[in-house]
Amino acid sequence: MNLHDWIDELADVLDVELEVDEALVLDLARVSAHQVEERSAPITTFMLGYAAATHDADPERVEQLAARAQALAEGWDRPADARDPDDIDDDLPDDTGVDHSSDEFED
Repeated sequence: MNLHDWIDELADVLDVELEVDEALVLDLARVSAHQVEERSAPITTFMLGYAAATHDADPERVEQLAARAQALAEGWDRPADARDPDDIDDDLPDDTGVDHSSDEFED
């Protein structure tokens, strides 16, 4: 099975009808993975798809959105392990490594 067949089958399973510009999505994923970090590729392409759906985007608009995302990735200059600049001067401790899945909160 090739990529085009996979896309057709996946569209059927997801109950969506659309044309996918594979090269556009793969290029954006590649640039994101190399310029930001590998894990950013699926998130970036998911967000492009979400933005396209949110804006009822036609193929030309999707190309514009992808170009903007790619330009952001190409200009990305923060290493993958860099702290978020918004968190650097916070008085709150960084608990990103803490598992809060069992925390209970009041309504």
